[in-house]
Amino acid sequence: MNHDTTDSDTFAPTATRLRASDTDRQRTVHLLQDAAARGLLTQDEAGERMAAAHAAQHLDELPPLTADLPPVAPPAPTAPGWRALITLLLLRVRADVAYLTADGLRSRRALAAMAVLLVVLAGLVTLVVAALGDGGGPGGFGGGRGR
Repeated sequence: MNHDTTDSDTFAPTATRLRASDTDRQRTVHLLQDAAARGLLTQDEAGERMAAAHAAQHLDELPPLTADLPPVAPPAPTAPGWRALITLLLLRVRADVAYLTADGLRSRRALAAMAVLLVVLAGLVTLVVAALGDGGGPGGFGGGRGR
């Protein structure tokens, strides 16, 4: 029994190709749809690439389908909006009222807060009455008629 070793007899390890999952294919299709929506691909080219993505059996078949596309820029951060600000304001007012009334409504802290609130309300009422009583025109109420 003579064993001559040849190239066909030796076992050379080969890289195993990983299978593509449905999630991998969907991720690629989503990138292609986004590229078509941004005008980077024509509808025909996007359709061909999406068909190839759905037909891909191995992971290494997917990256070439999106290799020539620029990366998607992340969306710019947005302001929280009025609803969030009003919610924060209401939470702050609730916390302040709870703090003021922790010792009861007859405590010095609560009475001082109510006094400040009454002074502010009186000032607002004074401003509104003065603005309504002015008549809005130059020369006072009535706009200087009767001269």
